[in-house]
Amino acid sequence: MDHLLRELAQVSAAGWTRIDAEAAQALKATLAGRKLVDFKGPQGWAASAVAIGRSEALDSPGDVAVAGIEARVRRVLPFVELRAPFDIRRSELAALDRGARDFDAGPAIEAARRIAIAENQTIFSGCAAAGIHGICAAPADPPLRLGEAVDGYPVLIATAVAALRDRGVGGPYAVALSERCYTDLTDATTAGYPVLDHVRRLVDGPLVWTPGLEGAVVLSVRGGDFELTVGQDISIGYLGHDAEHVRLYIEESFTFWAISPLAAAVLAAP
Repeated sequence: MDHLLRELAQVSAAGWTRIDAEAAQALKATLAGRKLVDFKGPQGWAASAVAIGRSEALDSPGDVAVAGIEARVRRVLPFVELRAPFDIRRSELAALDRGARDFDAGPAIEAARRIAIAENQTIFSGCAAAGIHGICAAPADPPLRLGEAVDGYPVLIATAVAALRDRGVGGPYAVALSERCYTDLTDATTAGYPVLDHVRRLVDGPLVWTPGLEGAVVLSVRGGDFELTVGQDISIGYLGHDAEHVRLYIEESFTFWAISPLAAAVLAAP
């Protein structure tokens, strides 16, 4: 038995299969950062940190107070644990076991979306409490500003690509777009031609719909610049149950390392 305690849940094999499948579909649609950065893992629930090869001197060495001894502490990126609880009605699980095809997986889908957005936000905005600097946290230059007019996006994205090239950052280049930016681009046309198609011609990597991001980011996807390391990959576990509901959760552990912040150009939201 592992820490997810799935064996104790009042959920049949068919129920677990359906819940896992519904959550996986939501995760596939919403996990955007993973499509743009290097992925390492999963390393397992016991993994706790990633070494970054740096150390700091201890100003107050405490117990290491011996003459002639210098004390340093290794710096690491600790894993962040994310958990999104949700409830499934036991009546729905019973109906599924009887062959119902209209199983209400809404709570699992919503929990999957929440944890995916939280991961996206950590990748792009960071997590100060864990010492994680996101892709947008410390841009190399003042960010470009997206205007209200969507037809100006191609010029801004072309400018961002040029800035990356000027820094010596090679492609392919991709664009992460907030939900609003992606929707606006999809709907907009100029001279009868979709603005989204103009943007696609400017980069040789994907345009990625990124819930949890504000604005947009143009970044290199050549590899080696941004690294997501996962301990426990996204999994569903069991918390408890009562007469009406089974209490479950979606969980993961990970950290993110912006190895080369120069490999991204931020387009700030208007």
